[in-house]
Parts: sequence; structure tokens; C-alpha cells
Amino acid sequence: MKITEIKTMLVAPRWLFVKVLTNEGICGLGEALGDKAETIATAIRELSRYLVGKDPCLIEHHWQVMYRGAFWRGGPVLNAAISGVEQALWDILGKSLNVPVYGLLGGKCRNKIRVYAGINYNDEENIENVLNKGLTAVKFSPFNQLKLVDSYEKIKEAVRRLRRVRQIVGEKVDIMLDFHGRVSPAMATVACEEFAPYHPFFIEEPCLPENIECMARIARKVNIPIATGERLFTRFGFREVLEKGAASILQPDLSVCGGIMEGKKIAAMGESYYVAIAPHCPYGPILTAASLQLDACIPNFLIQEYSSLGEELFKEPFIIKEGYIEVPKKPGLGIELNEEILAKRPYKPHDVPRWYHEDGSFADW
Repeated sequence: MKITEIKTMLVAPRWLFVKVLTNEGICGLGEALGDKAETIATAIRELSRYLVGKDPCLIEHHWQVMYRGAFWRGGPVLNAAISGVEQALWDILGKSLNVPVYGLLGGKCRNKIRVYAGINYNDEENIENVLNKGLTAVKFSPFNQLKLVDSYEKIKEAVRRLRRVRQIVGEKVDIMLDFHGRVSPAMATVACEEFAPYHPFFIEEPCLPENIECMARIARKVNIPIATGERLFTRFGFREVLEKGAASILQPDLSVCGGIMEGKKIAAMGESYYVAIAPHCPYGPILTAASLQLDACIPNFLIQEYSSLGEELFKEPFIIKEGYIEVPKKPGLGIELNEEILAKRPYKPHDVPRWYHEDGSFADW
């Protein structure tokens, strides 16, 4: 079997799908990071110069060549391109052998996978709609822009948001708080102390991950589990987090961390430090499908984020039952894409929001 073509499909709102075709008619699907989708699609086309004509089943070998085969390694663009292609190669291999991807990675460790979704803390109807899907866990960001040292009123406002959400969802629903890297280490420590009475399940990115030691200091000071990883690439990017004890939950994003096998390697590293895995997944349904394959076969899995279950786009969307999705049983990623629907969701280029403080200086989003 040989790769004959690699296609990219840009889909609204910010999804980048990858389709790898072969001369035997077996096609594989993957999803790369949706931010800067046009740039990443170009990187995938560049990778295709190497991949076309190759055996799609040599996944580890191709990963090494794509990652190491350039003087300038790493970064979100290259790793996102590799990640989308890598998922599609696993999909092809699973389909060719008639087994799910997790069956090629040691088999399943569980029968169902706990999932959660984001909510709008300011919209009670939105919260109720999310809970009506059967979820037992939700996530939101309690902060807008913050200065490195800001007023206590900003903390109080975030506490009011958390308190209101806790009142709406009750005590049996877990709440995760995403600081989104908007908070400095000093402010994060104060905030975590104030949030503790409302028992957050974890705090995500309490500060930017560019300085792991700062995150480690936060982890040592607070009593809420710390999660990070969506902006880290490959096992090399997660090593320092584990060595410094900066997080008790890792959140590799399979659309940028290097793909499914790289996610499994990161999980294995985390296992040796008694760290849980909660993959990041705010993009499209193919990324959800790839993440579920990883979740099924790692022993230290915790919970899975999702944004789309494949409604309309999949011939058989995923179904949530009492907060869980059953482990897929079909070959490869276990999905079939309604490609004719894609034409109804044209991609419109856009940038992430840009925030500014009241004095006009730029603020982290």
C-alpha cells in the first residue's frame, strides 16, 4: 500500500481536517491544530513531498523523518502538521487490519470514557443545555485580562462567577477552571486560595507554560490539582513539567503535540510520576475521535475535553450517556465523515481575540 495524496480541508469555525489517500482505496482522517489553519495546511503540503509514495503503515518511522528531517525542529506549526497526518496514518492502519487504533496500542484499559465540555459562566441557559447532555463535569475561565499584579476586586469577581456556577450545577458536577495563562504566578496563588472552598476539579494553565519553574511554585503553594499541556509539544516539551512537579494532570492536545503515539508516550512518562492525563480538545470531531482512541488504552486517563461529537459531520456521531462515551468499536478512528456537509461550512480566516488593558497595553488572551 502506498500514499497517493494528502488533502487538507478547512472547516468553520476553525477546524483543519487531513485526509490521506492510498492506492488501495483506504483513506485515513486526522485533524491538525485549527488556529493558523492556512499556515499549517501549507506545512502539511510540504510534508506530502516526503510522504507521497511511501507505505502509510510505517508510522513511527515517518514521524521521526517528519520531526527530525529538518534543521529547524518543533514549534506549533510543524508539530500540528505532523499530528494531523499521524492520526490519519493510524486510521489507515486500523482500517487495513480491521481493528480500532487502541487495539494496535495495547488494547483498551476501560469500557467508557468520561468527558466534559466548556460553558459560558454568564449564560444560565447555556449551562443547563450542557448539563442536559448528561455531562458530570464542565469547564470555564473565570478571568478576563489581568495585570501581573491586579486589584483584589478582579479576584472577587472571579469568585462570584465560580460561586454562581457552583450554585447552578450543584455539588455532584465537577468544575474545572481554565486560567488560560492570563494570570501571573502571584495572582494565581491568591486566586486558588479564594477558589478552594468551591472545590475545583483542577486549575488549568494557572500561568503561561513558558516558565515551568513558576508553575511548579504555584503547584507547591496551592491545594488544587494543576493541569497543563495544551501548548506543549512532544514528550520533550513535557519532560520538565514532570521533573519539576509542576502539574498533577497533563493535557496533551493530539492536534499539536505530535499525534496519537506521541500522546501515548507522554502518558507513559506521566504514569511514572503518578500524573493523570486529560487530553485537550477544543476543536473538531476528528480530534475528538483520535483522543478517544488514546483515552481507551492509557491506564492513567482522567477525563476528556470535547467541543464536537460529530453532529452532522459524522454518519454516526458519538453519544454521551451519564457523562461517558462508550469506547468505539469500529476500525481505525471509528468514524465516517459526511464530506458533502463540509461545503456548507466554509472556513473564514480569523485571528484569536486581542485584548488590551485600560491603559492601552496588550493583555494575554
